[in-house]
Amino acid sequence: VLGLLVWTLVAGTEYFLYPAFGWVMFVAVFYWVLTVFFLIIYMTMTYTRIPQVPWTTVGLCFNGSAFILYLIAAIVDASSVTKELDSHNYNSWAASSFFAFVVTSCYAGNTYFSFISWRSRTLQ
Repeated sequence: VLGLLVWTLVAGTEYFLYPAFGWVMFVAVFYWVLTVFFLIIYMTMTYTRIPQVPWTTVGLCFNGSAFILYLIAAIVDASSVTKELDSHNYNSWAASSFFAFVVTSCYAGNTYFSFISWRSRTLQ
């Protein structure tokens, strides 16, 4: 939900005029789609039907890459928000920056728990 909020706040503006916001949109939409995809896989328990895939490793790689790229996107988003660019988009961009950092912290927590799960799986 928070990732959806990030990209809708940016998409509601003239973000395409500023390349930095294009990067934020790419990261937000890409990881939102992948998160929904993995959510469907886990809710339908499809992962139990495909035991060849190391799901703990996949989850760790996904959450780790999401954390790193969302952190970069959040920093780019925050550093690109200025009143001089376009004043009527300022509030949306500032809110998207805030929520990008919130999503980053969520992915950081997920990365930590994925690492714990992966580590306990590899020690067995």
